[in-house]
Amino acid sequence: MTNVTNYNFAGKKALVRVDFNVPLNDKGQITDDTRIRGALPTLKKILGDGGSLIIMSHMGKPKGKVVPSLSLKQIVDAVSERLGVKVQFAPDCAKAADQAAALKPGEALLLENLRFYPEEEGKPVGIDKTDPKYNEAKAEMKKRQKEFAKTLASYADVYVNDAFGTAHRKHASTAVVADYFDKDNKMVGLLMEKELKAVDNVLTNIKRPFTAIMGGSKVSTKIGIIENLMEKVDNLILCGGMTYTFMKAMGGKIGNSICENDKLDLALDIMKKAKEKGVNLVLGVDSVCGDSFSNDAKTLVCASNEIPDGWEGLDIGPKTREIFANAIKGAKTILWNGPAGVFEFDTFDKGSRAIADAVVEATKNGAFSLVGGGDSVACVNKFGLADQVSYVSTGGGALLEAIEGKVLPGVAAIKGE
Repeated sequence: MTNVTNYNFAGKKALVRVDFNVPLNDKGQITDDTRIRGALPTLKKILGDGGSLIIMSHMGKPKGKVVPSLSLKQIVDAVSERLGVKVQFAPDCAKAADQAAALKPGEALLLENLRFYPEEEGKPVGIDKTDPKYNEAKAEMKKRQKEFAKTLASYADVYVNDAFGTAHRKHASTAVVADYFDKDNKMVGLLMEKELKAVDNVLTNIKRPFTAIMGGSKVSTKIGIIENLMEKVDNLILCGGMTYTFMKAMGGKIGNSICENDKLDLALDIMKKAKEKGVNLVLGVDSVCGDSFSNDAKTLVCASNEIPDGWEGLDIGPKTREIFANAIKGAKTILWNGPAGVFEFDTFDKGSRAIADAVVEATKNGAFSLVGGGDSVACVNKFGLADQVSYVSTGGGALLEAIEGKVLPGVAAIKGE
């Protein structure tokens, strides 16, 4: 594949898909600019070469309608400041041909939220999947999606996808648009390159022992990843709310803890598969419970399979912290996706902190550690440890699908697959 480092953007207009879906407060101010900072190396390389930039992104889920609170106009000043050039703004992403054509080398233009057009996501609007005319509406929308992508492509000479966070979506700006550029003029950005390399390190360039830590409230949302990892890991730590589905499946008492009652057989099946494959499946043995889901709840430490009625497990207990830390500290490859408890509440963040500390210690001792998924990233940021792990992924869903072994449409489109 062509790459950003070796490509000369001088005199070229570059259409760059970034992920500027940043969190805003009620005044429209950015509360976390990680995603903007992540895209800067690619954007600055293009400008530094003497290219001009057409930046495109989505924000939120406007579902094909114009929603002022999700306008990218709110972040123009912040992007200008980070980029070091005054960024122009196109108030309609599909009617920006004149503004794009007028760009001089070293200038930048930010397009309005792509998802203000339903064609970006390519899903029919206002019609239910059960409607007999749905397939017809879907086919018609796919045609419109191609036209929309063709319009975006017409603004530029070269296409760069640096939005790993949306690489698992077959959207107009992430996959379809690539069809309108030849293989020498389309590439992944520097951030995307780093993300793909980090996934590759975890999935193919494995140094052993390999420990994966999977948190989250539901087994069902992580089953594909758990099954794929089962073929690769030495230790698989399962924590978070899904713990209690396993405890109940084994006949334990879980009080008011979260549980997927229809997934008890699945939990037992996962335990059986781990045993067959020689994977050390690590589950918590004790929990910090609360009498309500709040930071001010009364707390009780008890065995994870003996939680009294009226109490719910909200974090791992001290014995479990030690067990998990021991499984992490000796590892040479670590994947962490999902916290151990309700880390947003200070009362219940000790388990996630213990995991974070163990990951940092292992990293200092030469392990490659990849932290990914929104909650895990928020977790290491809360503890101020993001710079002490090998890599923090910006892509939640995309990272999980890549780890699951799925082909990412945003990458496949550039490779011409």
